[in-house]
Amino acid sequence: MHNLVFLTQTDTTIGFVSQNAEKLTTIKQRPPHKHYIKAVNSLKTLQTFTRIPKVHKNRVRRSQKSTFIFPNTYSYRRIHNQNHLYLLDRLKWAYTTSANLSNHHYDAQFAKENANVIIEPLVQNNQASSIYKLGKRHIKRIR
Repeated sequence: MHNLVFLTQTDTTIGFVSQNAEKLTTIKQRPPHKHYIKAVNSLKTLQTFTRIPKVHKNRVRRSQKSTFIFPNTYSYRRIHNQNHLYLLDRLKWAYTTSANLSNHHYDAQFAKENANVIIEPLVQNNQASSIYKLGKRHIKRIR
């Protein structure tokens, strides 16, 4: 299950979900130095990867559809959407990205050809997550 690429409805859009970043990089034809957002099923799982600055703990806990770039330069999003959480509860965490070639629009045929497992229904939604960069004391909205 750790090497599979899932095509699923995420909390914001149709996306690829996998614990294998190299597979996602190959599929998306993306530069290998770029980090993926790591979706986690709970705060407990998030705290195994990074320390949440004390001043931001409540914001991270309560936020929905928000991605946070932590001081360690990695991005994390805690998932609340029940359908997406159903998969993440089994994986605990996974890299998540939109189901398209890098810098291209969504193509259903491309997405289905490159996924190992397709979880339906898939509904196109253009609502992107908000992105915040967390400092030790400050926060900056990126998107």
